[in-house]
Amino acid sequence: MELPAVNLKVILLAHWLLTTWGSIVFGGPYSWANFTVLALGVWAVAQPDSVDAISMFLGGLLATILLDIIHISVFYPRSSMSDTARFSAGMAVLSLLLKPFSCCLVHHMYRERGGEPHFHSDFLGPSRERSAYQTIESTERPADPFSGPDARGPDA
Repeated sequence: MELPAVNLKVILLAHWLLTTWGSIVFGGPYSWANFTVLALGVWAVAQPDSVDAISMFLGGLLATILLDIIHISVFYPRSSMSDTARFSAGMAVLSLLLKPFSCCLVHHMYRERGGEPHFHSDFLGPSRERSAYQTIESTERPADPFSGPDARGPDA
């Protein structure tokens, strides 16, 4: 399935507006969580080649889906609501409903930046990047640069 080409800035702007409007009724933790994730999105915009930035933004969006469900369900005003409170609650719910689609788009951007196609069991473990650097603790013997067919040592 081909996803539409959506700019990361558009996703940020949409969620910023919806979070701002949702924060009228749901302040405190709702605002902190969502604006912190949006700050990670700004980092992803500022560093367009960074896999870490886009993966942190994606992880934050996924986390705020759960946090928003809990926060809206616990703190939804049950008594008579003003029009402003209804509007604010509606924007918070709309933001929550758009987040899974935003996650799909951001995951597509993550893969475009060179991220792994899926999360492995060692997602939080050490990096898979390997280089010529060998640590002191390594038990592997380094390759002998003079062991080729052209090598002529002092014994030859």
